[in-house]
Amino acid sequence: MPVKWISVLLLLQMSCYFRSGNCGKVLVWPMEYSHWMNLKIILDELAQRGHEVTVLRPSSSIFLDPTKSSGLIYETYPTASNNDEVEKFLTQWVNMWTYDVPKRACWYESFPAKDWDPFFSEILGRPTTMVDTMKKAEIWLIRSYWDLEFPRPSLPNIEFVGGLHCKPANPLPKEMEEFAQSSGEHGVVVFSLGSMIRNITQERANTIASAFAQIPQKVLWRFEGQKPDTLGPNTRIFKWMPQNDLLGHPKTKVFVTHGGANGIYEAIHHGIPMVGIPLFAEQHDNIAHMVAKGAAISLDFHTMTSSDLLNALKEVIKNPSYKKNVMWLSTIHHDQPMKPLDRAAFWIEFVMRHKGAKHLKPLAYNLTWYQYHSLDVIGFLLACVAAIAFFTIKCCLFVYGFFVKKGKNKTE
Repeated sequence: MPVKWISVLLLLQMSCYFRSGNCGKVLVWPMEYSHWMNLKIILDELAQRGHEVTVLRPSSSIFLDPTKSSGLIYETYPTASNNDEVEKFLTQWVNMWTYDVPKRACWYESFPAKDWDPFFSEILGRPTTMVDTMKKAEIWLIRSYWDLEFPRPSLPNIEFVGGLHCKPANPLPKEMEEFAQSSGEHGVVVFSLGSMIRNITQERANTIASAFAQIPQKVLWRFEGQKPDTLGPNTRIFKWMPQNDLLGHPKTKVFVTHGGANGIYEAIHHGIPMVGIPLFAEQHDNIAHMVAKGAAISLDFHTMTSSDLLNALKEVIKNPSYKKNVMWLSTIHHDQPMKPLDRAAFWIEFVMRHKGAKHLKPLAYNLTWYQYHSLDVIGFLLACVAAIAFFTIKCCLFVYGFFVKKGKNKTE
């Protein structure tokens, strides 16, 4: 499952050690958007435990705001771009993968490791590669868990901490609460395409709004684009929504989602069935897992019609099996001996206490490329086969020559 793994791995440069009082120093070089949202929760937990956490952030960062994290220390390094330029670039990149690139294309191939090798060599001050640097990671914290994943073998230095950001729902803002309560027995539908998608084409927006206008439920839609012409009176648009609180609200019936890991886990946490409209990256994989587990219906963002979305909503709302299946996943998610956040913090502190976790790392990391692919073994076996074949042929030729010569002597 390379797509999911690459998308959920927190690719960081992290160093830490213990000081007196069992508190350590942690240096973090994070990414933006949902990666930072999850990592910040871990860092806040480490800071509450007394660790000194320093975050390296570019001057053009979008989400890494020093004013919103009193317990973290931020070190800002200058960049050639400003926030608007970075946001414009990321928006163009997202739009390219949403509208122009086939959904089966591997999105991570747009970041080939060889292009990062000079960067890593420059930063570390010695020749190296991104892959060699990643091999030095002591513990991998994977943003997934077995309520979403299917069983498969994994290494001992891999820990699944999916859903570490999930928490009980808080009361909704007054406007949203009144809107939700006005839905009566029909309940509400929550729709969001995540933090990276703030706008879609007018044609797609009208298609979605038209479907929402035909259901009896009230709809809360996170959207920053132009108001759709087909928007119904039962649909209200918000530039921001407390997604976790909405999914935990007793009136919520369905979550229409792009399939991001954060939203998927919040839906599992609160037991809300889904209609998935994946766009790019690991979202197709996430939704496919939910469909296979009977907790969601998947639609194609580019080809779906209003009827398709309407029928999917009706099916998920009226068919009790979707609610039953997602509640089963929710039970699995909650029934853990240790909360995902506590587990993530434990393993980070474990690495700090023991100066690493080499006993958990596979020895395959120490093998050369030809050893890893067993080319040396294959070469040795081929050499043995060639030697045996050579001596066999030589012996046969010797025996043949001996008897032929002996036969000639008898004839004479």
